Amino acid sequence: MKATTSTPQTNRKTFSFKTLFLTGAVAAMTLTACKKDNTVAEKSLDQQKIEFQQRQLEIEQQKLAIEKEKMAYETQKKVDSIAERKQAIAAQPKPQVIRETKTVYVNNTPRQNSSSGSNSGSSQGSNQGVAQKQGMSKAAKGTIIGTVGGAAAGAIISKKNRGLGAVVGGVVGGATGYTIGRAGDRKDGRVQPRN
Repeated sequence: MKATTSTPQTNRKTFSFKTLFLTGAVAAMTLTACKKDNTVAEKSLDQQKIEFQQRQLEIEQQKLAIEKEKMAYETQKKVDSIAERKQAIAAQPKPQVIRETKTVYVNNTPRQNSSSGSNSGSSQGSNQGVAQKQGMSKAAKGTIIGTVGGAAAGAIISKKNRGLGAVVGGVVGGATGYTIGRAGDRKDGRVQPRN
């Protein structure tokens, strides 16, 4: 076999060309890898934003669904309470109607048709009117007696302020005496009851 001798210059050219080629290839790959990583990072950031917005949208949809359920629950609750009220009203006994009654008094005293009877009747009526007006009425007597008695009792009962006790007792006693006396006047016929 033939021995080949290589010169150091040819080796250097080959070495430098190979080295230069390899260095260029590594640099190109590195640049490409860096650009690819940035692109991947940009894509992943945009993708994260989109995913975040999708999650927010899902949360809002869930909130909306919860609000719809609350509204449906409240509506159903109102319907149920109305139905319960209707059942309670239906279960209650109906009120009985009580009608008022009026009592009518009829004067059944016989009338006299003679003219002499009417004259004597009118004279009797005027005599009774004069007789009724004479003297003090029972209501006035009851008022005076009640006022004096009540004032005395009020002054005796109230030891701290006798004047105030006398005034209060006089008012209460006077009102009581008047009421009792007025009832007596109605019985005697001095005061006509109101119609």
